[in-house]
Amino acid sequence: MREQFPFIVARLTRRWRKLLDERLKDLNVTQARWSTMLYLQRGGEGLTQRELANLMAIENPTLVRLLDSLEGQGLVERRPCERDRRARRLHLTPEGEKFMSELNSRAEQLRNELLAGVSDDDLEVASGLINKILSNADKMD
Repeated sequence: MREQFPFIVARLTRRWRKLLDERLKDLNVTQARWSTMLYLQRGGEGLTQRELANLMAIENPTLVRLLDSLEGQGLVERRPCERDRRARRLHLTPEGEKFMSELNSRAEQLRNELLAGVSDDDLEVASGLINKILSNADKMD
């Protein structure tokens, strides 16, 4: 089972993303774009590009391309930073807020369907296990 565990987790992650992508297809946004917006929303609006890149664990040039695309779609805007004129703070536009509301609603529905029959106690044990493994991985960095 130890040998299979990482593959099971990876398979679940891929399936979850694929199913969510299918449910968001009509919104015309890729997984990379919606996950960027999700990190921005959950990390707190007003993050700098560098802060968001660190949170997402991606390189800044990769994030810049994603943000350019999201800005072009009118979902995200960059605003000047009061303390550092070189930096820009990231914010969802009203259209971006509307999009995230729809995304969160569809994600919640998918989550409920995928977790049907799974008890809160089982989820707590599974989450604890995965967090312990993540903690071990963090110690290795």
